[in-house]
Order: sequence, then structure tokens, then C-alpha cells
Amino acid sequence: MTMWFTVLAGLVVLSLSYVKAFCPHLQADCVYILRSLGLGLRLLKYRRRKPIYSVLDCFLDAVKRHPTKTFLHFEGREYSYEDVDRQSNKVGRALQAEARLKEGDTVALFLPNEPCFVWTWLGLAKLGCPAALLNFNIRSKSLLHCFSCCGAKVLITCTEQQDAVEEILPTLREQGISVYLLSDKGGVQGINPLSDKISKASDEPLTRDLRANIHIRSTALYIYTSGTTGLPKAAVVTHERVWAASFLQAASGVTSEDVFYINLPLYHSAGFLIGLCGSIERGNTIILRRKFSASQFWDDCRKYNVTVMQYIGETLRYLCNMPKKENEKNHKVRIAIGNGLRTDVWTEFLNRFGDIKIRELYAATEGNIGFINYTSKIGAVGRVNFVHRFLFPYTLIKFDIEKEEPVRNSQGLCIEAATGETGLLVGKITHRSPFVGYAGNKQQTEKKRLSDVLEKGDLYFNTGDLLRFDKDNFVYFQDRVGDTFRWKGENVATSEVADILTMAHCILEANVYGVKVDGHEGRIGMAAVTLREGQDFDCSDTYSYVVKYLPAYAHPRFIRVQPCLEMTGTFKMKKVKLVEEGFNPSLITDPLYFLDLEKKKYVLLTEDIYKAITLKEIKL
Repeated sequence: MTMWFTVLAGLVVLSLSYVKAFCPHLQADCVYILRSLGLGLRLLKYRRRKPIYSVLDCFLDAVKRHPTKTFLHFEGREYSYEDVDRQSNKVGRALQAEARLKEGDTVALFLPNEPCFVWTWLGLAKLGCPAALLNFNIRSKSLLHCFSCCGAKVLITCTEQQDAVEEILPTLREQGISVYLLSDKGGVQGINPLSDKISKASDEPLTRDLRANIHIRSTALYIYTSGTTGLPKAAVVTHERVWAASFLQAASGVTSEDVFYINLPLYHSAGFLIGLCGSIERGNTIILRRKFSASQFWDDCRKYNVTVMQYIGETLRYLCNMPKKENEKNHKVRIAIGNGLRTDVWTEFLNRFGDIKIRELYAATEGNIGFINYTSKIGAVGRVNFVHRFLFPYTLIKFDIEKEEPVRNSQGLCIEAATGETGLLVGKITHRSPFVGYAGNKQQTEKKRLSDVLEKGDLYFNTGDLLRFDKDNFVYFQDRVGDTFRWKGENVATSEVADILTMAHCILEANVYGVKVDGHEGRIGMAAVTLREGQDFDCSDTYSYVVKYLPAYAHPRFIRVQPCLEMTGTFKMKKVKLVEEGFNPSLITDPLYFLDLEKKKYVLLTEDIYKAITLKEIKL
């Protein structure tokens, strides 16, 4: 018997050694698949449940379970689950009385990262009102566009954003839009103070009858994305989609005992869906910051015992660029969830700050396919596994970069990319993985639908992203296609930037694109322009338009003045050669200019400035 036991034990050891050597990620795959199946069954249950069980209902259950547990910690103040619930009741009642809101009315939130953002959204949800989350950096034309495309008749803002609202107030008043300010004083005709009404309102629960007709595929939110072309588009986010995104914390191993640090803007799907809604689903505590601060990041983590953090690639680079300290590994952070992390920064971050489980994601707000790297494999955004692919069918197809369209065979079908080959990611549109589209933009919605992909009559969502699957089934993000590039964690739509540039008195045409800068994630804005007849490039005038009408991440930092812009046969501006040539003055004979924030104008891009940029002596 002892001999047989010894043989059996030896076989087990050999088997485990074989699995470890030849299937090193099997355990992680199994854990993730089982976890995903459990979450999938929950979502299926919620789909069938009537009346609807939404993330709001999950929050209300958390209030009942642990009313005194801290839900939000903001600038030294703590708000329990019960505190936030009661305040959201007051907001809901005040808006019901003042704005006459009813189920289905869309309300735009133009608010920074503050607790009032959270309880205002919850108050609206209790009334059955979808919320449109406006980027608080946008101004003028973009702000009007974002507001109008979601069909909102009410705008809620705060004193911090009041100047931006006043700029478009005449147009809002013409359209019959009601503007409410989270302050005791409005100060301007047409902007109604709301804080006093909220303070006087009852904090008693709002009846569920107010949202009786809401179902799992009703619109819960509008979250804005620049997509592949044009001005920001309002992605329609259903209650089902909110649930799916909120599960990413659970899929990453986050629990109710964790402390979750949100320093990304709540108007983003990352901050709102993964961060806020994910924490509601988990029932944990949120540390909320107005904005990311590299100098205070680890002090915050130590002070508040943060265990889970969010990031975009740029924020981790900023942390790695901070001066080294002796206590850098003295913290409790165990998981980091985010996207856009470059391989070299990933490695340096782990070496400096300890064994933190990086959960790199790939997803799009409006998309129907996403990945998560649950193995911590450096550089990958996820893994291909059969369960995920069966439930949410997807593939990579060959893509012509120059023509910016999929490659098709003689039958008119797309051609799947080979293992190791870069291809366009497309997700099959099914009942289980729908693509709802964009509010008020049927044309852009249709452009994201790709038909006859693998067989005649099929329909796929075009992500607009190029990815690669390797022989070990890891997924790697390669690049974006179309008219969008990514800088400082934000998508920049080139057509919007071009529209602003051509407002400058000297510029006739503008071709905007993103160029690589060594040591930085994404691509920084650059524009090739032609000048109006008899005009010289006006460094100060162009600067003033760029700074006034564009958020900082969308500023074209480099401008190239050309005699004419190269076009395709169908009159589309050519970008490929411009992108390849970059901004090196020793290689380009055209005049080059650099946006100098200190001098508050564009200046000639000299060899010295170029060298200072490449050596990171000039901050971008």
C-alpha cells in the first residue's frame, strides 16, 4: 500500500510539473472562467427579473445591509451608504418639484468629481431619469453638441462650471432648456439655484412606482466617446450594460472589504462604470479625488488604506517619473485596474512599487466585446479563451491601413487575420452581445456596423482598433484606426481640432493627426496646415483659438505649414506619410511650430527645442 501511495504521489507531482511547464496559465484560466460564468449567470437572472433589479437597487440593498459603512471619502469628509441614500432622496425630490422631472426624462450632468455627482445621479435614477455625463473640460460648440444630441431638457451644473454654461446660455434658453446650479445663488438670469431647495426637501425614500416602466434594456446613461470621427458621440448605455461593466471589479478579484481609489473623471466609463458602479456592486468603500495627483497618490493610498486603484497608462508613467523615496512599497494596494499601460512603464511600476496585480483591460464604452488580462502577463490586454469566445463571438480581420477598410476576398467576405498578425477587432452583434449605438446619430451608429464579415448577412461591431493574438492566446493592443488618436488618456477627434484651427484668421485648411513621442503613451496632436492667401502663420492668434476652444489634451502641440495638403483620389486628406515623418525639424523642410505654454504662443520648432522634448526636458 505504501508503495502504491508513493507511486500515486509521484504521478501527481509529475502531472503538476507538466501542467506548470506546458500550461502555466491553466489555473488562472480556470479561476477566471468559473468567475465569469458565475457573473454571467447573475446577469442572466437580472435580465429575467421583473421588476428590474438595477445597480440602484443593489445600492439600496447595500444601504439596508450596512447603512453606517463609509461609502465615499472625499477631502477629509466621510459619507456613509445611508448618508448618500438620504441626500439622493432630497435631490430627487427637489428636482421632481422644481424641474417637474418624470420617468424617462434625460438630464445632463456637467459636474466635477465631487460627492454631489454621485447623489445627484442616484436621485435621478430613483426618478427613472437617464443621466448624460458631460465631460467638464469641453466648451462652446462641443458642449452644445454633447448636450443637444442626448435630448436632455435639463442641465445640472455647479459654480465651478458656471462660466462655461453662461457662454452657451442664450442658445440653451432659446431651446427651452432649464439650467440648475448646485449653489444657493444663481447670479445670472436663466440659471436656477438648487441647493436651498435640496436642503429643504424631505430625505424620505422615493417610491419605486416613479420608475415602474424601466426595464433591463432601458437607457440608464449617455457616456460620451469621440469614436472614430467627428465630435463626441453619446453612447447609449443600458441598465444591462451598466451591470456588465460593474462586474469588472468582481472579475478582477475585488471584494466588499476593499478600499477603491477613484481619481479618474466620473464622466468616463472607467471612473463611473468600473469604479463607482463596480464599488456599488461589491459594496466597498470609495476614496474619491477631484483629479489625479502624482505627488499625493501614494500618501493618499497610505492615509486611507487603499487596496485597489484605477489607472490609465499615463497616470502610472507620472508615478514612475516622481522622485524615488524609501517607503515606495509601504502601502496596501494589491490590485490596479485600467488600460493603456506601456510595457516599459508596467515593468518599472512593479519594480518600484511592489507586487501589485495589474488588471489591464481592453473595452469601449459603446462596444460589445472586451478583454481583461487576469494573468498579469506584461504587455497583454487579455487572453483568448473558448468560453468567452463562445458567449461573445469575435474575431480579428485583415485591415488595409492605407485605405482604412477591411480586406475582402472574391466573395466579398472579410479575411481573418492569422495568429501573430495584426487585425481589426470586430464583435458579432447578437441578443447576448448587442450594439445599441449613439443617441441622435444614426449615421455614426451605422458606420460602426460591419456586415458580411464571415458569412453573408452577418453583422459585427467595428471597434476601430487593431489588435494581435499571439500563439499563447494572449491579446495585444496595437493601434487605433480612423480619425481619432489618444493622448493623456483621452480620445481626440481630429475633425473637431481641425474645425477650431481653421477659425484662426491665417489658416485655410488643417489636417490633424497624432504622432509618437518617445517615452509617452499614445500620440500627441499635430497639424499640417495651409495658409490663406497673403497671410503668414500667426503664432499668437492660432494659440488663442486653440487654448480657448479646446481642452488641454486636444491641443495640437506641433504645427507644420505646407504649401498644399496631399489628398486621395476621393478627396480625403492623407495622413500616413505625415504621421511617419513626425516633427523632427532636421528631416522636414516645411516650417514647424511648437505650442509654448510659457510664452503663450506658437514658436518655431528649433533643433534645440526638439532635443529638449526628446530628452524630456520640456513637459508635454
